[in-house]
Amino acid sequence: MNVEVLDTNGSKVSELALSDDVFNGEVKEHLFYEVVKMQLANRRSGSASTKTKGEVSGGGIKPWKQKGTGRARSGSNRSPLWRHGGTVFGPHPRDYSYKVPKKVMKEALKNALRLRLKEGRLKVLSTIDLGEPKTKSALDLLKRQGLDNALIVIDGPNRNLELAVRNLKDFQVQVAGGLNVYDILSYDNLVITRGALEKVEALVQ
Repeated sequence: MNVEVLDTNGSKVSELALSDDVFNGEVKEHLFYEVVKMQLANRRSGSASTKTKGEVSGGGIKPWKQKGTGRARSGSNRSPLWRHGGTVFGPHPRDYSYKVPKKVMKEALKNALRLRLKEGRLKVLSTIDLGEPKTKSALDLLKRQGLDNALIVIDGPNRNLELAVRNLKDFQVQVAGGLNVYDILSYDNLVITRGALEKVEALVQ
């Protein structure tokens, strides 16, 4: 299976043979659910916190004697039944993160790449070079590719491109080593340089 390699003007410059192991086969969408759920769980701060009646300041003294007042017995004015009292079964700081097997992670990433290719939303560029870190220059380059929403994957640091794109809400630049399923599925198109594609193929095999 071959894919066209384009220059920054959108013209074909060559063809690249894709790995059958990565791009050929059925798209297993259930893997997306497993991996994206894990990624979102791992991003949770888990910092929500409430205080029980033993942690709320105050209290300590019995509001009134146990018997003889005609009122309901009470042991603390920090009881959950009272205003300013503690919280029952409220959230406490916790770690929501967990892991799925490495094999599942790799398979999900393969399937995300496969999906974009089958949809015709994968573009391979020979290289992406901006002479200066200007958003207008990046927009012009992306418009020449016919893109209005895309994840751009590069094979290494590219300061000019990263600075030029960071103000664009519909685009994101990512280095090949950090490519993940959630980001691929979050954008309509996947733009990847030839060098980055070779690195990604090696990463998931």
